[in-house]
Amino acid sequence: MATLFAIVLLGFFLGMRHATDPDHVIAVTTIVSRERTMLHAALIGAFWGLGHTVTILMVGSAIILFNLTIPPRLGMSMELSVGLMLILLGVLNLSGLLRRAIEWITIRRLGPGAHSHIVLGRSMIHMHDEDGEPVLAGSEPAFNGFTEPGPEWRPRWLKTLGLFHIARPLTVGIVHGLAGSAAVALLVLTTIHRPAWAIGYLLVFGLGTIAGMMLITAVIAVPFAYTMQHFVRLNRGLAMASGMLSLSFGLFLCYQIGFVDGLFSTHPHWK
Repeated sequence: MATLFAIVLLGFFLGMRHATDPDHVIAVTTIVSRERTMLHAALIGAFWGLGHTVTILMVGSAIILFNLTIPPRLGMSMELSVGLMLILLGVLNLSGLLRRAIEWITIRRLGPGAHSHIVLGRSMIHMHDEDGEPVLAGSEPAFNGFTEPGPEWRPRWLKTLGLFHIARPLTVGIVHGLAGSAAVALLVLTTIHRPAWAIGYLLVFGLGTIAGMMLITAVIAVPFAYTMQHFVRLNRGLAMASGMLSLSFGLFLCYQIGFVDGLFSTHPHWK
């Protein structure tokens, strides 16, 4: 029992530590740079961690159960996908394409009468009731497309966050999980030889990653949320800086994996 408890505790805290890897932090910083609340940011972190955990479990379990061997070029290609994802996130943030896409999706979902205004440098998307007040389908004002109509059975946090804001971190988490799943699974195999325990460790590791990423995104969101309310120009600068950081680090990763480690050569060196 003591050994099992130690494995669970170690896996959980190593998962939390894994959430602090630079590429993970940079990716979620770019995603939450336009969030208005810590709750939204924490939920985004949870969905990123969920996507990461699903991939770790699927790929890692296949390696553990079937003794799969990941070819170096395939493994490095999965790691390269992280660099490409960071480049994409950076470009979308810097160009404003993501903001405009979210605005277009939200207006389409609200239906006829929905439109946007620029208020204090921020985009406000809403409808008007019969008295001319900005409301959203009998609910409350909507800023930045964070609230959308939907069936009553949907929980309030899901309506507030929006399906697009769930799919985005989930997809990014899945891509990041692809890059690290082989290394985590092989590390587990060297210390835990029982497949059931090894897979259980991967699950606990994933739960730790979810918890760690929720904490990280909530903390990261504090300066963005505060400046969005009080210092619009500074907030815009922080968002641009996060996009530039994501783009730069993505380019660095692609160069490191593609040329230094030799993915694009005839003899790749996968660590």
